[in-house]
Parts: sequence; structure tokens; C-alpha cells
Amino acid sequence: MEGVSVRKIKKICVFCGANSGKDVAFVNAAFHLGEVLGKRKFDLVYGGGKLGLMGCVSTAVAQHERQVLGIIPSAFTVNNLVGETCGKEIKVATMQERLVMMMELSDAFIALPGGFGTLEELFQMISWAQLSIHNKPIGVLNINGFFNGLLSFVDHAVKQEFITPRARKILISATTADELVDKLQAFRFEPDPALSKLKWSPSSSQKEKLDLTLRL
Repeated sequence: MEGVSVRKIKKICVFCGANSGKDVAFVNAAFHLGEVLGKRKFDLVYGGGKLGLMGCVSTAVAQHERQVLGIIPSAFTVNNLVGETCGKEIKVATMQERLVMMMELSDAFIALPGGFGTLEELFQMISWAQLSIHNKPIGVLNINGFFNGLLSFVDHAVKQEFITPRARKILISATTADELVDKLQAFRFEPDPALSKLKWSPSSSQKEKLDLTLRL
């Protein structure tokens, strides 16, 4: 990364499936990502428990003696539904509270293969970045082309002028863990001039008016 400014990242939040998926490559890649994060001295924030790819990543990071924080809704802890969290655990009341805490406590975000929950988390973070609620890098680890269809859809939405080229740059992708981490560190946030004027502090009762031509 010679000649490229490196963003200071200490904690990376990983979104991924509570299932292992059909292809063993997903499990291997999840373990490898955890090893890369551990070796490169990053701490992990994730959704808690030990199921599926979530368990693979968290176990690998913990084995390298890095901090692991699981943020989990209390409902999931009943009857040990998702297994024991690897590392420290914070219980929250709702899924939304969980995602807000993940955003606040993390410096970057990575999505591995997963289902609707993973996609919701990924696109919520992208949407919040577009709205300048945060300016943290977001990337997908595209294992065996898992995200090819999603990336093609996003590019299609750009062509159809529902997503701006500026907003498209928010979503990073790579096929290897090291490459993705390098891209996260090199990411430079380009806020939308109009959306960046919004005031999102809890005390703000009035939001600044937006140009109605904005494509959200």
C-alpha cells in the first residue's frame, strides 16, 4: 500500500450467516478471514453466538488473542438458541439497537455470505453512510462469486439512476481477505454535498430540507 494513506482501523464488524452454507469454501474463507484479522491485530465485533460462519470468524480471531465482542438481542439467548458467544457479550433489546451499537463500536464493516439478516445489515450500513450518519468503510468478501449477482444488481441500479456513482463507491468488494482489508484501510469517504448537511444528533428535531431531485 505504498503511497496510499492508511485509515486507522482497530475494530472490524463482520456480518455473516448463522448457517455454514452449501460450499465448504464459505467455512474455510470465514476461518481465514478471522485468522487475517487476528494476525493483523484487529479486534472483532459480530452478532454473537457460535453458529455457522459467525462462529468460524469469531473462533479464529479469538485464537489469535484479539478481543471479540458479540452484540446479541436478548431473545436469541433464550434456551441457548445460538450457542455461547466467543468473547465478551453485550445483550440488547432489539435488532435495531444491535445494529446501531455495531456501527458505533466498529471502525469498518465486512460482509461474508449470509441470508436476509446479513443483507439487511450490509445495506443498512451502506444507507447510513450515504446519509453521512457514519463515514466508515464497508466491503464484501466475494467468495466463489457469491456476491456477483448482488454487485451486478447494484451496478444496474446505478445505470438506471437510482444509485449515484458517488454512492456506489461506498460498497467495496474483494475476493481475498487481505485484499479487502487493504481496500478498507485505503478507503476515502466522499460525502454527498447535500446529504452531508443533515444533522443526525438525537437532539435535532428538525432535519434540513433536501433537494427533491436527490436519489435516495
